[in-house]
Amino acid sequence: MTALFGVGISTAVSAARETLRHAAQADRDGLDLFTVSDHPYFADRLDAYSLVGMALGGTTRIAGLVSVTNLPSRPAPMLARTITSLSALSGGRIVLGAGAGGLWEDIARLGVPKLGPGAAVRAFEEAVTLIRALCGGGDRVTFDGEFYQVTDLEPAPVPAPPVWTGSVGPKSLAATGRVADGWIPGHAADWLSPRYRTSRPIIDRAATDAGRDPGDIATIYNLPGVITPHPLAETRDHEGRWIGGSAEQWIEELTGAVLDHGASGFVYFPDDDTPTDLALGRWANEIVPAVREATTPRP
Repeated sequence: MTALFGVGISTAVSAARETLRHAAQADRDGLDLFTVSDHPYFADRLDAYSLVGMALGGTTRIAGLVSVTNLPSRPAPMLARTITSLSALSGGRIVLGAGAGGLWEDIARLGVPKLGPGAAVRAFEEAVTLIRALCGGGDRVTFDGEFYQVTDLEPAPVPAPPVWTGSVGPKSLAATGRVADGWIPGHAADWLSPRYRTSRPIIDRAATDAGRDPGDIATIYNLPGVITPHPLAETRDHEGRWIGGSAEQWIEELTGAVLDHGASGFVYFPDDDTPTDLALGRWANEIVPAVREATTPRP
């Protein structure tokens, strides 16, 4: 699999027009995807799927990802219709990001019943299962689950998109292994992080137990960091977290992540006061092409 390269874009209401411009810039510059967060309980944030729909309508190649969808506030049957509609309208340029829900005090303010950790994970796995059943055509679906019940629903004649999760806890990680196509490690953990080293084996064991190939579950990393004009003496902080460096240092680090650690993709988040246009341009035009060149298998 060729590594994917994306960028995280703002969901601030105050930056709405600028956000659409950045999505269009990422599309022109050849990035694979843009990502947005989903926090519908905050009034100063744009609705994630409204933003994705507008951005996809203004682009031609790039895919959109809500990273990750707040499933408790978006009922699975309706989310299936949203995802398949966006896929049909955009020519398949959508990835479904799925999460069990993290900020439950805020989620509950929407009127959503508050779930405990175990129930939230069961609802998350059930939602992904139902969404897949409601994609790709075929027989009508009747589903009588713990959290979702539908009766005699016809699946949309649109293939299911890839499903990437933001799982963190052991039960959620195991659910990722059973039902997902990709995993975005939480808290910006990367391939050298203890969180990755202890979490990925849980996914792999669950996938194997479910009769799946763990290698079919991609790992895509959120990478905040600075792109500096000159090399940094240290590219990681005292806790080992990536902080960035020159374009050459980024290229070396990401090339090693793909070739030596099996990384499947990276989503860049500018992490300083550099104007987003400039940071995005350096990421898309200096770093990404060089990493692609270094990691693409030769015929």
